[in-house]
Amino acid sequence: MQLPPNSFKAALRAGRVQIGLWLGLADAYASELFALLIPMVESAEQAASVVAATRYPPAGIRGVGSALARAARWNQVSDYLRGCEQELCVLVQVESTAGLNNLAAIAATAGVDGVFFGPADLAASMGLLGKSADARVQDAIAQGIETVRSATKAAGVLSADPSVARQYLAAGARFVAVGIDTTLLVRAARDLRALFKDA
Repeated sequence: MQLPPNSFKAALRAGRVQIGLWLGLADAYASELFALLIPMVESAEQAASVVAATRYPPAGIRGVGSALARAARWNQVSDYLRGCEQELCVLVQVESTAGLNNLAAIAATAGVDGVFFGPADLAASMGLLGKSADARVQDAIAQGIETVRSATKAAGVLSADPSVARQYLAAGARFVAVGIDTTLLVRAARDLRALFKDA
């Protein structure tokens, strides 16, 4: 069995925009469906530690338990241990002013494929709790996107506001979460209930 290609990583390398959702449901299947990223990275050293955790020795510190790894198809992928690194996609999340201050170094870290900006936590870190739509937050993210792109890495962000999401796409973001799974589920349930409210 051959290692399946990472279509998300390939799309980022090719500069193709990827649209997705923010994951809130505490469910392993939902996690696998939507994929994940590493939160609250504030320095190049932290970013390097994240990368090391995804690599087998001697390049990293990942435990060599591929017989139990779903990605290895439980030891059925030929030469998985040596070939998996090329399909790994490591995304770190910057969501604080400290992270922004170190963004160029974080983005330049070898093995980091992209940087995702968390507007809500970034706003709070900037003293703007609950104001992720504030122009200062949006400007900081737009500048951050440019910094990440300058490092030839992919930039991503979350915005459930379609107009703001489009602004980030226009600024060069290449993976954008345009909704939140829990919010979508609640909204769908509310809309369904409304259909039968008069029944």
